[in-house]
Amino acid sequence: MVSFSHLDPGTGEDVWAETFAGRNPASLDVEFDHLVVVAAHPDDETLGAAGLIAAAARRGARATVLVVTDGEGSHPDSPSATPVELGALRRREAADALAQLAPSTELRFLGIPDGGTDGHRTPIATALRETVADAGSCLVVAPWTGDGHRDHRVVGEVTAEVCAERGIPYRWYPIWLWHWGTPDDVPWDEIEVLSLDDATVDAKRHALHRHRSQIEPLSDAPGDEVMLHERMQAHFDRPFEVFIRPASERGSLDETYFDAFYRRNGDDPWGFESRWYEQRKRAVTMACLPRPRYGRALELGCSTGALTQLLAERCDAVLAIDIAEAPLEAARRRIGEGADVRLERRALPGEWPQGSFDLIVLSEVGYYWGAADLADGVERMRAALTRDGQLLACHWRHPVEEYPLSGDDVHAALRAADGLVRLVVHEEEDYVLEVYGLAGARSVAAETGLIA
Repeated sequence: MVSFSHLDPGTGEDVWAETFAGRNPASLDVEFDHLVVVAAHPDDETLGAAGLIAAAARRGARATVLVVTDGEGSHPDSPSATPVELGALRRREAADALAQLAPSTELRFLGIPDGGTDGHRTPIATALRETVADAGSCLVVAPWTGDGHRDHRVVGEVTAEVCAERGIPYRWYPIWLWHWGTPDDVPWDEIEVLSLDDATVDAKRHALHRHRSQIEPLSDAPGDEVMLHERMQAHFDRPFEVFIRPASERGSLDETYFDAFYRRNGDDPWGFESRWYEQRKRAVTMACLPRPRYGRALELGCSTGALTQLLAERCDAVLAIDIAEAPLEAARRRIGEGADVRLERRALPGEWPQGSFDLIVLSEVGYYWGAADLADGVERMRAALTRDGQLLACHWRHPVEEYPLSGDDVHAALRAADGLVRLVVHEEEDYVLEVYGLAGARSVAAETGLIA
């Protein structure tokens, strides 16, 4: 995550004003019957989407705001207010702000611990699923996953996962980006804006003033400093709001991207040989395979063959595929080719190999596909498994601007796929690893006779 302090002066609004003046971003589509605004903390909804909430209310659309945490951790060193008192105060401020802005808005507080969203993804997802069930034409907006704040990232990721599985359009709104970032940090190709008239800007300004615990010091004592100083507040006094379209609406990255990537970065751009992170992840990957040995295996996106070499020790035969020739040459130098290992250049999922496989490995590949290719790839993998075959998937979870999808998007698609049964899940802040079988698949204990 980005390292910054709310006390820093941050990037001035004059920088952003000049940048936006030279651009013509797309407009946000506001044709919906139900607006759902997900906020990581009380005030996120006002900072990021107050104008959108007001616009929805004017159109007669239904609006729901889900506030995930009470924001009780905003002043951890405060000598004048306990976390419980701060949480209660911030709830009242959010309710007052929305009453000022759009009284018909439905407001729900989830009460997840401030700073603890990563350990509470399931209840957040459940609440959002309940909110969008039978919602008709719906738009969901949530904090941007690249905003530099862990709670914002997690809430944005959960929102993307639920909306992807339900086929509901969603957008992200940045907040702290305007403070720590520069124009070079903005995914301009995915930016959409909602223009605000003078009355809406004024309404948003008044709503923000209801969040007094954030825009004013709690007291003069150290630890009670203002959270959103005037330079930060200026970013939200614009005549427009900014939303980020998910990269999942992009197409897949093609071979030209990877050919250029390897030309720029050499034979080992991922640090497979030098990084303990990669060495450890390979060890975890092999340990998570439920069986000691497999027959025929398919590795999608083998790169330089670091994992291929380990798979060859556990499989009778491995077909390893990559889209670029440079890593395949490195893999041939590493392990060679023969009856037990075959290396092929293919563009997946379109150039899918024939045959069935006892093991399919999708490691750090799925987020290079667009949504349509991911759906196609998931179906092809399911169809290519033998009756008792297994699929292992492992992906980096942090956002990468040029990737069409996130690792969590990929695993959400796998979890939502018909006919796949999850056998293993290993989840860390940095990556998620899962193993699936087909319907009727059994755990290791069941397969080995430890349980009936």
